[in-house]
Amino acid sequence: MQELIVMAIIPLFIIIPLAFWIWALVDILKSDFTGSNKIIWLLVVIFLPLLGIILYFVIGRKQN
Repeated sequence: MQELIVMAIIPLFIIIPLAFWIWALVDILKSDFTGSNKIIWLLVVIFLPLLGIILYFVIGRKQN
């Protein structure tokens, strides 16, 4: 029974961050960032996935 619960919860720890990662990438690509800001945010989100997503949604979206 506990294995079933664990097997149901583990995909959430993969799917939810992946969805936020994709959402951040799409949002950055559609954004109106000027100069190299778009490239910098893309690199931050790609190479620092969890931290990059948090930083982008807290700081980056306000820069648009």
